Amino acid sequence: MSMFCYQCQETAGGKACTMRGVCGKTSDLANLQDLLMYVLKGISVANVKARELGVNRPETDKFVFDGLFMTITNANWDKARFLNAVRAGLKLRDEIVEAVVNAGGKIQSNYEGLTWNGSSDAELEVKAESGDVSILQTKDEDIRSLRELLTYGLKGMAAYAEHAYNLGFNDNGVFEFMQRGLAATTDDKLGVNEYVAIVLECGKYGVDAMALLDKANTTAYGNPEMTKVNIGVRNNPAILVSGHDLKDLEILLAQTEGTGVDVYTHSEMLPAHYYPAFKKYSHFAGNYGNAWWLQDKEFESFNGPILMTTNCIVPPKDSYKSRMFTTGATGVEGVKHIDKKADGSKDFSEIIALAKTLPAPTEIESGEILGGFAHAQVLALADQVVEAVKTGAIKKFFVMAGCDGRMKSRNYYTEFAEKLPKDTVILTAGCAKYKYNKLNLGDINGIPRVLDAGQCNDSYSLAVIALKLKEVFGLENINELPIAYNIAWYEQKAVIVLLALLHLGVKNIHLGPTLPGFLSPNVTKVLVENFGIGGITNVDDDMKMFMEM
Repeated sequence: MSMFCYQCQETAGGKACTMRGVCGKTSDLANLQDLLMYVLKGISVANVKARELGVNRPETDKFVFDGLFMTITNANWDKARFLNAVRAGLKLRDEIVEAVVNAGGKIQSNYEGLTWNGSSDAELEVKAESGDVSILQTKDEDIRSLRELLTYGLKGMAAYAEHAYNLGFNDNGVFEFMQRGLAATTDDKLGVNEYVAIVLECGKYGVDAMALLDKANTTAYGNPEMTKVNIGVRNNPAILVSGHDLKDLEILLAQTEGTGVDVYTHSEMLPAHYYPAFKKYSHFAGNYGNAWWLQDKEFESFNGPILMTTNCIVPPKDSYKSRMFTTGATGVEGVKHIDKKADGSKDFSEIIALAKTLPAPTEIESGEILGGFAHAQVLALADQVVEAVKTGAIKKFFVMAGCDGRMKSRNYYTEFAEKLPKDTVILTAGCAKYKYNKLNLGDINGIPRVLDAGQCNDSYSLAVIALKLKEVFGLENINELPIAYNIAWYEQKAVIVLLALLHLGVKNIHLGPTLPGFLSPNVTKVLVENFGIGGITNVDDDMKMFMEM
């Protein structure tokens, strides 16, 4: 066993990747990510105490959520970036410990981090590979399961926090909980019950983080609105933007205006077209391609440069690696990274210049797709929706949010959407929608049968819609609504969405195509017995089960 990772849905055998990640992550990179997580926990242990003494270092908040975001599945493949982050983290940890001691405090833990600040890259890599920082150091299977469930929820929360931060929105409560949660994963005095409690608390702060990002996005760009998005191509040279960060897209659109270079979205950036602020750009041409896992084919045929703003990177082929760029928390060895300048700006001129020398995209499909059904737009249609439910025109809503992925078993979601009764509506967010958003499923009295709220980051909208319907129908419990949850998951942002829904009291959520490998049998039993969490089987049997709920 040269590594151990089971944080995503596609982990080997549904258990763990122990030689090389199914995602393509090598063992040395996986071990460096474990090392960074170990350092982040040490920083958090120290800073929790520092906060108590009033000597908190504000820059710690950003360092922690940046570090967590870097370790999300498919975010960063650059060993040098991780080594730099580890070194910076050790320095920061030591400074916080010193501040605590100078304030008369004492850290009651042996987990403030590693004690060898100043080590060489080779020494850091040896430590990473030793297994001393592996999650397997937690021997009890159930405690390890709960610690990792909490950790993955925090990683997902970090993504929301970073996107909001990039737009100037912060929540100190969310930052404090991230560090308190990380510190809790090091506390051997906590038992199963205490960890279950803090995992559920993570869901509460997950809701807060998602609400913060929703406020940040809508304040900056307006409320998403019903929009038809072109999926064909034009004849101009172009840049493709993938990932999730709307601020990066905004900067690129401003810098490409008037240059003759078009900008297209890919995968989770599709929902950018729904925001009013981006519609002023005539060169914002449309969406190219599908979900993240097809990028090795779609990036090749796009012909122009690709800007990766966040996670969901597939290790690039040589055929397009030279025209790929990363920014933010992302990184790939051998790929140009564009960071912020001292004043916070970014310069994408190199990407624009390259685009002008390359052919226009090769068309891979044509037509339009409809989206933009975040909470404000759906609530604007509330009278129509309520009337359709009352008359029986709409019998049930299906929340089919989440992630897409490579496994053929995920075709289940396409078949499920196709076989849904015509009096049902799909509420979706995230790249799972690519399994069915191009199907001709029609509408119900003018209401489209697929209501796309946006990115996985926009899953908050689905909760707001459910809570509003609960209020409109005068129900006591959110689970009395005619809503079923059949969610596809892949990475850690889906974990925080799940914990957020549990915090809101939602029960009987079904996850697929497989249940997480990091859930021990006993932890799974707790989730099943207390929240009705379940998996999926086959479309026909599951359809019958959902319709009878």
